[in-house]
Amino acid sequence: MQDTGTRKLWLGGAAVAMLTVLMGMALLGLSGWFITATAIAGLVPAVALVFDVFMPSAGIRLLAIGRTGARYAERLLTHDATLAALAALRERLFRAWARPTAARWLLQRPARLLQRLTADVDALDNIYLRLVVPALAALGASAMLGVALGLMRWWIGLLAAAWLLCAGIGIALWQAAASRRAAMQRSLSTESVRARTVDLVAGKAELLMAGRMAAQCEAIAAGDTRAARADAALFRLEAHATTAYGVASALLLCGVLLAMAWLVDRQSIGAAVAAFGVLLALSAMEPFAALRRGATEAGRTLLAVRRLGAVLAQDAADGGKAHAAHVPADGLAVELVEACAVHDAGHSVGPLSLQIRRGERVALIGPSGSGKTTLLSLIAGEMEQGSGHVAALRSSWMTQRTELFRDSVRDNLRLASPRADDQNLWHVLDAAGLGADMRALPQGLDTQLGEGGMGLSGGQARRMALARLLLSPAECWLLDEATEGLDAGVAGDVLERLWSASKGRTLVLATHWRREAAMADRVIWMDAGRIAGQAHRGSHAFEQALAHLRADDASGDATEDAWRETSNNI
Repeated sequence: MQDTGTRKLWLGGAAVAMLTVLMGMALLGLSGWFITATAIAGLVPAVALVFDVFMPSAGIRLLAIGRTGARYAERLLTHDATLAALAALRERLFRAWARPTAARWLLQRPARLLQRLTADVDALDNIYLRLVVPALAALGASAMLGVALGLMRWWIGLLAAAWLLCAGIGIALWQAAASRRAAMQRSLSTESVRARTVDLVAGKAELLMAGRMAAQCEAIAAGDTRAARADAALFRLEAHATTAYGVASALLLCGVLLAMAWLVDRQSIGAAVAAFGVLLALSAMEPFAALRRGATEAGRTLLAVRRLGAVLAQDAADGGKAHAAHVPADGLAVELVEACAVHDAGHSVGPLSLQIRRGERVALIGPSGSGKTTLLSLIAGEMEQGSGHVAALRSSWMTQRTELFRDSVRDNLRLASPRADDQNLWHVLDAAGLGADMRALPQGLDTQLGEGGMGLSGGQARRMALARLLLSPAECWLLDEATEGLDAGVAGDVLERLWSASKGRTLVLATHWRREAAMADRVIWMDAGRIAGQAHRGSHAFEQALAHLRADDASGDATEDAWRETSNNI
């Protein structure tokens, strides 16, 4: 239904645009005829007395009012059609990116994906507003000029329409081809400048430490220079196109003027009709001139179509549906059967076969790079299995990287539950041990956080992430090094609150810390992308695995060595 409505808006907008052009041409032609006929009639008093001034003047008023109304309707319909189409396109893009690996893409290329949702999608409005609509209006103008002049002499109308079409469309095609490279260069350079500037602002400390600040500034300046050169080239081409349209219009006007003079001389038409034909030709080139901007942006539009085409093609192949998680068997929260995952770098993880009961707490342990985070990604649906079967309950994922945004405390928490009221927010803040700190702030829940949670300490930011997790209605909680980087006291308090709040939920945590794994009902150790073994609480293997995990005072290197030795012995 939505596609049908949008299609009707497209057709209606194009029809009204054509009507606007035709009414404008008729208004100018009729006005010229009326002025000329009135002047001629005034030369002969007898004719002036019987000359009807009311019908032509009424027609002029009708065309003037109608053209104004049609122009307003054109703007309304064409822009509504464009905005509706672009909104639907953005929805399809969101759905296409709400798939496994989307979070990793966003972290790796945030500026590029933002470019797709803003500049690339906006560039597509050029197709309808500045190419299709003006082209249809230009065809209507050519047809009207050809018919009007053809009623005087068929070959005059045919030649005028043919010249109008060939010159108008030809200039637009030449401009689009000539400006294609410059338009693409401007778009790519602008995107590069934007991305490098974001990197400069976000990573200024790292750039200074690496001694790359000057090089980054030079790269931004070079990109800006390339964009400026492309802009200058586009301006020159547009000026040439404007000149070409002016010359084509002048030649058409001269040709029609000579033809009208010849017909008047042969007494085939009167002077008033000749004025009508000349003024009609004068206005006929206007809709072709409107193609200039569309032709200038054609290269940018083509680039956007290419870059969005692959995403939309994949979305169409999948039926426009986002990734749907499979539901595990009754009593299970997670179910993997011979599941394999392949990273972009080419190395694979699996096959993995695992069952986790509802309400069970499981710790994933193993050396760095053994596949713990990949297993969590499969469970969360952030990575699609290459083969095998994955089924899991709806999950919330808390990592060692706290994702907070430049917004109020309230809105940062409501990411987990948009309809949560203030009472619920204070409850989870108290449960996370952050309630007293937030109440001490003058604005409370309305306190604005900086980018990345700036304004909070590391422990407070982690507690904020814990509060958001507690607010989540998901039945399965995933934790990836949830207390990494915290001192022992804060980490212990966060874990105690987390374990207390997670009663009745399934917990799966990847960890190198003994303090986290000690609370689990079962430990699963991984090595080289596979499940190497597992042990339940109370068994000797469980205690042996815990003994070689990192204690609060252990270094990372020592723990890795101890773990590898333990993995070989268990």
